[in-house]
Amino acid sequence: MMRLFVYLLEGRDLAVKDSYVKLKVGKSKSKTRVLKNTRNPVWNEEFVFRVHDLEDELVLSVYQFNEDSGFFNVAGDLVGRVKIPVWSIVAEKNHYLPPTWFSLQNRKSLKSTTNKDYGKVLLTLSLQGRGEQVCSDHLLYVHPSCRAENTDEYGDKCVSSQDIFSCTPPTKKILEGKHLVKVIAGRLEKLFHKNEDASGTEDSSELSTTISDNEENLAEPTSNSNFEELIEMLQSSNEQKDMPENLEGGILLDQAYAIPPKDLNMLLFAPKSQFMRDLAELQGTTDVQEGPWTWKSADKSCLARVVTYPKAATKLVKTVKATEEQTYIKANGKEFIVFVDVNTPEVPYGNTFKVDLLYKITPGPELFSIEKSAHLVISWALNFHQSTMMKGLIERGARQGLKGSFEQFSDLLAKNLKVINLVNISDKGHTVATLQEERQSDWELATEYFWNFTVVAALFMVLYISFHIWLCGEFKLQGLEFDGLDLPDSVGEIITSAILVIQLEKVYDMVSHFVQARLKRGSDHGVKAQGDGWVLTIALIEGAKLASLDSTELPDPYVVFTCNGKSRTSSVKLQTLNPHWNEILEFDASEEPPSVLDVEVLDVDGPFDQACSLGHAEINFLKHTSTELADIWVPLDGKLAQSSQSKLHLRIFLNNTNGAETIRDYLKKMEKEVGKKLNLRSLHRNSAFQKIFGLPPEEFLISDFSCSLKRKMPLQGRLFLSARIVGFYANLFGHKTKFFFLWEDIEHIHELPPTLGTVGSPSLVIILSKGHGNDARHGAKYQDEEGRLHFYFHSFISFNVASRTVMALWRTRTLGPDQRAQIAEEQQDRDEKPSLFEDPSSYLIIQDAKLAKVLSVELPVNIRLVLQMFDGGDFEYRVMAKSGCLNYTTTAWEPVTPDVHERRISYKFDRSISVFGGEVTCTQQKMPFSSDGGWIVNEIMTLHDVPFGEYFRVSTLKLLYPPFPNYQGRRCN
Repeated sequence: MMRLFVYLLEGRDLAVKDSYVKLKVGKSKSKTRVLKNTRNPVWNEEFVFRVHDLEDELVLSVYQFNEDSGFFNVAGDLVGRVKIPVWSIVAEKNHYLPPTWFSLQNRKSLKSTTNKDYGKVLLTLSLQGRGEQVCSDHLLYVHPSCRAENTDEYGDKCVSSQDIFSCTPPTKKILEGKHLVKVIAGRLEKLFHKNEDASGTEDSSELSTTISDNEENLAEPTSNSNFEELIEMLQSSNEQKDMPENLEGGILLDQAYAIPPKDLNMLLFAPKSQFMRDLAELQGTTDVQEGPWTWKSADKSCLARVVTYPKAATKLVKTVKATEEQTYIKANGKEFIVFVDVNTPEVPYGNTFKVDLLYKITPGPELFSIEKSAHLVISWALNFHQSTMMKGLIERGARQGLKGSFEQFSDLLAKNLKVINLVNISDKGHTVATLQEERQSDWELATEYFWNFTVVAALFMVLYISFHIWLCGEFKLQGLEFDGLDLPDSVGEIITSAILVIQLEKVYDMVSHFVQARLKRGSDHGVKAQGDGWVLTIALIEGAKLASLDSTELPDPYVVFTCNGKSRTSSVKLQTLNPHWNEILEFDASEEPPSVLDVEVLDVDGPFDQACSLGHAEINFLKHTSTELADIWVPLDGKLAQSSQSKLHLRIFLNNTNGAETIRDYLKKMEKEVGKKLNLRSLHRNSAFQKIFGLPPEEFLISDFSCSLKRKMPLQGRLFLSARIVGFYANLFGHKTKFFFLWEDIEHIHELPPTLGTVGSPSLVIILSKGHGNDARHGAKYQDEEGRLHFYFHSFISFNVASRTVMALWRTRTLGPDQRAQIAEEQQDRDEKPSLFEDPSSYLIIQDAKLAKVLSVELPVNIRLVLQMFDGGDFEYRVMAKSGCLNYTTTAWEPVTPDVHERRISYKFDRSISVFGGEVTCTQQKMPFSSDGGWIVNEIMTLHDVPFGEYFRVSTLKLLYPPFPNYQGRRCN
C-alpha cells in the first residue's frame, strides 16, 4: 500500500476572492478551509491519500465559495482544475516533487482561442510506501519513449521535474524539462479521451493540467548566491520589526560563537548546507528533501521553504516522516529570526499537536580582537490543535526528544566553530581579576613612553658633547669672545647647538607630559564602593580610533564617567590613538538603580568642554541586557569622534549588594514623599511589568494606575511607575500601545483643571526635555516649538494619589533639595486631606456619588455590631464566606490622617456568584460622618480575570448612621 502526501501551500492570481479547494484521489476525497477576501490564498494544509493503482489521478479543483449554498451545501462555481497522474510523481527523484506551481485549467479554455489565466496553485507531492520499486518499473513500462523515442537528441535519460529546479546546466535543463512535459501531456491526453468515451460527463471536457511554468521554476532560487540576494531583499522589507520573545517551552540552546551573524545564518539555513548534512548523518536521518526558498507573500516580506525528512526510529517510536516549514521573521543583516513549524503526523497523536522552534541569531559580545561574534538562542513550544488526555505524556516526550537532538546539534556546532564563554564575560569577579593581572606598572609605562628615537638621540648627543668637552684642552679666547662669553667658532657648531636645543625641548615636553599624567592619573582605579545597595562597576578596557585635537600631535586621552551626579576618572594614556587602560572604576552604592551613564573622553592638554572633547556617549541601562553590558563597544558622539569612528570598550556590571532590602528601604523612603504606603509587588507582577516594556530584571514596579492617555482620541490603559521609568500600556482589542521614558527625561509636570474633553477629570501633563524621549513620541499629544514632547493623562480613579506619587518620584529622582522642598510645600497645600477620591466632601450626600443603585437597609441593631463587619475579625470572615467570597484576606486599618483610615482586601468570586470566577482586590477608607457616630466607608474594587476587567473599576459608598437621636437602637443605612 502506498500513500500520496499532498501539501497545498498557496494560490496566486485566482479569478475569485473567496475560494476553497477539493482534492480527490480514486474514491478518496477531501477539501480545505475557505479563505475569504484574497486572490492569493495561503492554505498550508497537508493531505494523505491511499493509492491502490498508479493509474489514479490527483484531481485538485478550486471552487468559489457560495454563502447562499443553503442546507445541502451546494458547491460554488468551478474556478479551475488540476489533474496530476500518480505515475508522474514516480519520475521524480525519491518520488518527491518539490514546491511547484501548477496552472489552473477550466472548460472554457477549450472553447476560447485566447489563453486566459485562471490562476495557479503551489503544491508539494510525495509518494511513499512499499511499492517504490514497482513504481519505477511501471513508469518505464508505460513510457518506453523515455528511452527509445528520439534517442539521438535525449539519449536514454528519463528526467524528473526536480531537474527543472536545478541551476546547472541550463541548456540540458530546458531540453529535459520540455521532454518531460511532452511525455506527461501525451499521457494526460490519452487518459482524457479514455474518460470522455467511457462516461461523457462534464468532467471529461476539462483540459488536463500540465506541469507548472518552466520559466517560473527556472527562476526559483536554490544556490547560495541567490539565497544571499533573497536575504538582502528581505532586509529592506522588515528592518523595523521587533525582536520576538523566546517561546514558552524553554531554551534549547543559548551560546555565542566566534562567527559573524550573517555567516552563522548561511551555515544553518543556506541551501544544501554542509553543516545540516553532517547533522543529518549524525542523527541517522537520511533522504532529506529541501524545498527552495520562496516568497510567501506578494510584498516579498516573508521568505519560507519546506524541508521533509524521515526521523530515525527510537525505542518508543518507529521511523516517521517530519515536515518543517521554515519562515524568516526578521533579517536585517545583523539579526536573523527564523520560525520553524514541525509536523510529525505519523507519530502517536501526531495530528493533535505541532512543535514550534524559534532560531534567534543576534550580534554577540565583541571580542578584544574586535572580531565579530554571533549569539544563537533556540527556544521551543508545543501547540495542541485538539484536546487529548495524553497531553502531559506528549509534552514530556517532546521535551526529551528535542533535548537529545539539540545536544547533538550543539556538539557539532562546537566542533565547527569557536565557542565564546558567556559566563566568563558576564562574571564580574573574573573580569576584575583578569584586568588586575594585565595592568602595567609605572616603570613599564615610563619605559614604553620614553623608549623612542627622540629621547635616545637627545641622550646620545648630550653624552657625545659632554665627552667632547672633557677631551678638549684649555679654552682660548677668539674673535669677539671674552671671559664668560663663549661663541660658536663655526657654522657647524651653530647647527649642532640648534639640534641639541630642539631635542632637549622635546624631551622636556615629554617629561612634563608624563609627570602631569601621573599627577592626573586619578585615584579612582581599584577603589572599592562604599555602602550597601546598587553598586555600579565599570571596567575600562581600551579605546579605538580616537580623534586628535591637533593633526600634528597624538592625544593624551583619559575618560570621565558620570552617574547619579557622581564622577569617576581614569588615568591618562600618553600619545596614543588606541589607548589600553585595563582599569576598574566603582561608584558608591545608591538606593535606586542608575538609569544613565555619561561617558566623556578628554585630552589632557585640550579644552575641557564637550564641543571640543575627543568624544562623548550616553549608555541607557534600560536598553541593554546585563549580558550586553558585560562586554560592549560604545561608539562615541561628537564631530571629531564620528569622523574618526571612535569607540570605547567597556564592561559594566550593576549589582544589588543588599538584595530585596535595598528595594524595601527605597519604598519606605518614598512612602514619606508620597504620603501613602508602598508595598513590594509580587514576583509575578514584576515579571509581567518587565516583559511588557522589555526591561532588565533589576527594574521593580512601585505603583500603577488606571487612566486614559489623551491624544486625538482618549485611550484607556494603565500608567506604570518604577524607580527609573514612567510607562504606559494599553491593549484595546488586540491593538497594543506601549511606551516609556526616564524620570531624568522629564523637564516639568503640572496639573490642568477638569474639562469636557477629559470627562470632568483633572489632567496630569508631563513635559519632556528637548531631544529626550523620542522612542515614546507616538504617545505624546503634541510637540511644542522648542521640540519638547507633551503627554496628557486623565481619568484616574484617584487623581490626588496618582499626582502625588508621580510628583514625589520625579523630584526624588531628578531635583535638588531646594526644588524638592518647594514642590512638596505646593503639593501639601493642595492635598491637606488625602483620600481615595478627588473631593471627599462631595460624597457626603448620596446623590452626589452618582451610583447606579442605592441600597438602604434599616436594622434595629447597635451600629457597633455592624462595624464589626469592617474590623477584619471572625464575624467579617463568616459574612463574606456566606456571600460567596473565597480566600478572603484583609490588612489592618492604617491611619492616613487622624480621621481617615485605610486597608486593602483581596478575595475570589465563587462560581455561583460569577460564571467567570475572577479575583478582586480593593481598597477601603473609612471616616467619621457625624458627631452621632455615623461612618462613611468608601471602596474601590479592581476585578481581575474577568472580561474587560482592565477597562473599569467598581466604586461603592456605604453610609452608616443613626436614624434619630431618641431611638434606643441604631440603624444601618
